[in-house]
Amino acid sequence: MRVYENILVGFDDTEYSRAALIEVAHWVKNHGGKIILVHAVYFDTEEFSISPGQLDKRLEMGKKACYQAQEQYSSELGIDIDIVVREGEPHEVIVDIAREKGADLIAMGTYGRKGIKRMIMGSVTSGVIVDSPCDVLVVKHPYNGYTGRYDSILVPFDGSESSKRALLKAVELCETDDIVITLLYVIPRYEEMLEFFKTTSIQEKLFDEARKIVSEGEMLAYQKGTSVSTIVEEGHVADKIVEIANGLRSDLIVMGSYGWRGVNRAIMGSTTERVIAYSTVPVLVVS
Repeated sequence: MRVYENILVGFDDTEYSRAALIEVAHWVKNHGGKIILVHAVYFDTEEFSISPGQLDKRLEMGKKACYQAQEQYSSELGIDIDIVVREGEPHEVIVDIAREKGADLIAMGTYGRKGIKRMIMGSVTSGVIVDSPCDVLVVKHPYNGYTGRYDSILVPFDGSESSKRALLKAVELCETDDIVITLLYVIPRYEEMLEFFKTTSIQEKLFDEARKIVSEGEMLAYQKGTSVSTIVEEGHVADKIVEIANGLRSDLIVMGSYGWRGVNRAIMGSTTERVIAYSTVPVLVVS
């Protein structure tokens, strides 16, 4: 059974969305499945009322870009790619079509924003992650050398149900490829957040609890027939995740989604958002 059967790619013909397409195209070549290429044209009432033909023009441009990509990668890799071009808010269009088509993965390209721009990460990407009915793969950089395979996966693990789902997804990926999985538990610097004095005794208890949590993760993976390595570190959680991923030369980070809704859409989850903003490798957010 394939891990992902129907993969939707949000495509706007930028080098970043093309990177997402190339990433999953190679995945499909190696593992099977189908790609649905989705291009959304936002309808700006004021703009299109001034220039009525602009909407049709943009729809045609979107179709042309998608057909060119379809022709290139279908012929090069021998894979099936369908196309949907629709008017609407991009993240809403992507999520709606994912539901309509029964997609089990959405792939997105996003920019490596820094500073204040990191706080908003990109309304399309964050909107899709928040509302997606399935897992979301965020590809960060337009680079060559895609293979559609992963050798080293880092799973941030805190014992929550969300992180357990992420671990199980990583284990599932191991069923098709030979992958090394590393579980990472990061002990937050509570003294910086809560202004309390951390004694040696408190520090030892924190590390003992962390080791218990990653042991639970080890056992969960073992029950599924997979062995994992574990790391316990202390620091700022998101920054440490990115640092460890770089140090291990991980080629994928798999994280859980906490089902943000309503007001939480504005803050989406500072850890996930920061990891996506600063990671140099793709991040798979498991629903």
